Amino acid sequence: MGIKITDTVLRDSHQSLLATRMRTEDMLPICEALDEIGYYSLEVWGGATFDTCLRFLHEDPWQRLRQLKTCLKKTPTQMLLRGQNAVGYRHYADDVVIAFCEKAVENGMDIFRIFDAVNDVRNLETAMRAVKRAGGHVQGTICYTVSPVFDAEVAVQMGRELVQMGADTVCLKDMAGLLDPFTAGEIIGKLRQALDVPLQLHSHCTSGFADMAYIKAIEAGVDIVDTAISTLSHGTSQPPTETLVATLRGTKWDTGLDLNKLTQIADYFAGVRRKYEAFESDSFGVDAGVLIHQMPGGMISNMVNQLREQNALDRLDEVLAEMPRVRKDMGYPPLVTPTSQIVGTQAVMNVLAGEPYKRVTREVRQYFQGFYGHAPAPVNEEVQHKVVDHDQPIITDRPADHIPPELEKARAEIGELARSEEDVISYALFPQPARDFFTWRNAGAEPEPQMVAAVAAALAAEAEKTRPAPAVDGHANGRSAWKLAGRQRGVRAR
Repeated sequence: MGIKITDTVLRDSHQSLLATRMRTEDMLPICEALDEIGYYSLEVWGGATFDTCLRFLHEDPWQRLRQLKTCLKKTPTQMLLRGQNAVGYRHYADDVVIAFCEKAVENGMDIFRIFDAVNDVRNLETAMRAVKRAGGHVQGTICYTVSPVFDAEVAVQMGRELVQMGADTVCLKDMAGLLDPFTAGEIIGKLRQALDVPLQLHSHCTSGFADMAYIKAIEAGVDIVDTAISTLSHGTSQPPTETLVATLRGTKWDTGLDLNKLTQIADYFAGVRRKYEAFESDSFGVDAGVLIHQMPGGMISNMVNQLREQNALDRLDEVLAEMPRVRKDMGYPPLVTPTSQIVGTQAVMNVLAGEPYKRVTREVRQYFQGFYGHAPAPVNEEVQHKVVDHDQPIITDRPADHIPPELEKARAEIGELARSEEDVISYALFPQPARDFFTWRNAGAEPEPQMVAAVAAALAAEAEKTRPAPAVDGHANGRSAWKLAGRQRGVRAR
């Protein structure tokens, strides 16, 4: 049986390389070609895309999902869901998570990769149940991390729990690119022996491990791997799709995918990437430093910005040295959203204050109270007593049990600005960005004339295919309507 491929080009690859700024108008023209490849799935939604659509792009994330699903008639859509955090940065009430999952399925989402930042399966229960009830595919996720309290046996135990909870597939998610080849082979091999469901592996090329780790995982029995089309691969993104397809060709793991078709897609995204060059990271190639500090690339960028704002960029090395100490104090959480931001920000504050935990963020206080879930290892009790007020409780049960329903409150607050149930959910997740977007949209700013022209041109091209004359694929006088439509909006995005 050949290896199956999930391509991340419409979500994680541009989140990793282009600050999640790719617009829907640059996705739709290539969807037909992507749909013909034969991918296991296309990752198109979730992660930071929801927030970025509202906050920076003035796009409705729900509309993006509907448009992509309309174009992707053969290939399942896939998203990244942060468990009880949904697509946000804090725990939400169960009613918000349930409504989000139901509407996501209704709007066209097929596969939900659901993870928790501290690998606490209690934070996955509500989302997994909601997706299953709505008819979606649940991919239970194990966040890989390097720590004294995570190993293959821990991964297997969590994998068993996820399957018992109803996971259709299980993913090992290596968000920082720290999974070395031999550890990948070991963990995937033991998961393969223990579980009967398909296994998927997700990694990033940050450290240089990912390409090799995929090969060892394939040898050990993984079924599906995440790759990115070559022109949006490597760096902090995923391994290139075409290279893996060529590597496995003629073996028992042959993907069966057409390299010529993939190359045409790569050519398209080469042009798209140039459009967003202003959002390119300063980091290129392999960052071997991640093998020491273990921080995802986006986390380092956040810390650099925080230090620059305080005119303290020269203290970055001190912050990097403080990071492991903060992480140990917090019980070795995996460094993934939102814990990576929580740990990183506290490390910066410790260094700038000249004393550990002299100042703490609200999120750090809540973490030590247990509101993010059960830490992988016991937290430092001395630090816990220092940051948590004596009259504040330390909770040990499921954090969301302490959050009252939020959806109806959100509905009342947003009022007539919301046009749909999806709008209410968007507001519940991101109140101010959603309100700003609705105000802009309802003032008549949507749809933009350029976007209308682009959609019309694409529809005309689709209709043209049914006629004897050759199709022109949305081009007029040699100029792409999509590019013309995106030119003004691309400038605004900068």
